[in-house]
Amino acid sequence: MRTRSDDLEILLTVVDCGGFSAAAELLDIQVARVSRAVSKVENQLGVSILNRTTRRIELTDEGRQFVESVRGGLLQIQRAEEDIITRGEVPAGRLRVDAASPFVFHQLVPLIKPFNQMYPDIRIELTSNEGFVDLLEKRTDVAIRIGPMSDSTLHARPLGRSRLYIVAAPEYLAQRGIPRKTADLEHHDTIGFSAPRSLNEWPLKGFVGLEPALTSSNGETVRQLALSGNGIACLSGFMVNKDIEEGRLMVLLETETMMNTAREQVNAVFYKSSSVAKRISVFIDFIQPKLAL
Repeated sequence: MRTRSDDLEILLTVVDCGGFSAAAELLDIQVARVSRAVSKVENQLGVSILNRTTRRIELTDEGRQFVESVRGGLLQIQRAEEDIITRGEVPAGRLRVDAASPFVFHQLVPLIKPFNQMYPDIRIELTSNEGFVDLLEKRTDVAIRIGPMSDSTLHARPLGRSRLYIVAAPEYLAQRGIPRKTADLEHHDTIGFSAPRSLNEWPLKGFVGLEPALTSSNGETVRQLALSGNGIACLSGFMVNKDIEEGRLMVLLETETMMNTAREQVNAVFYKSSSVAKRISVFIDFIQPKLAL
């Protein structure tokens, strides 16, 4: 039988996800279970917490105050549990980690097995999202983000810098020639990102923007398109260093490329008040020296 705190956790998930179906999917339970939990809390309080419409849910004034108090209370409980679990013991419990799929494939996946061997009581849950996820909404403990930081509610721990490269496959260059200056890109096929469009702002001197011939929302897809000879791309070293080293991709416009841009920053981010701080810290301590950025 579920406890009252479980019902409150479900309520918070509904609020954070913006709906019953989304909360049920995230928690992997039936929508009816979500609805019963919210109704149970409302019945026990004797007030309506949510206003339900066909398209969305909204907090009532009473609900907004209640949810704020509940979030703080559950956080205190989680911290107390964390203190008991980790006091004098190896960190344990679930750790949800999110990163863009190329970072997951090329950097995190190779490190999961040795991490599990060192910390067998931590259960890693990996997710991949191409954009910046809302850590609270997705119940993410730590996310790896590439690029400048803007969210002041998050704590950022720098992992290093990953240089940006302008690259193309030898096959493509043999057919279309090698660009010698930034302006030459006008005569080449380029591969870019459908979103966010800011990723198509390449760090080149005199660069005035481009309309890519091919686009994808996924960095690994952009890499594969470049490897297959479809055009020129701008990609981070953490995903193409080995391709460059082994000759599958050639680096272009090196003298035109600007270094140390904000897009090179790689950070691990998490809430400053996270109740899983010890699991996060041992995870970051473990992966940081092993990343090939």
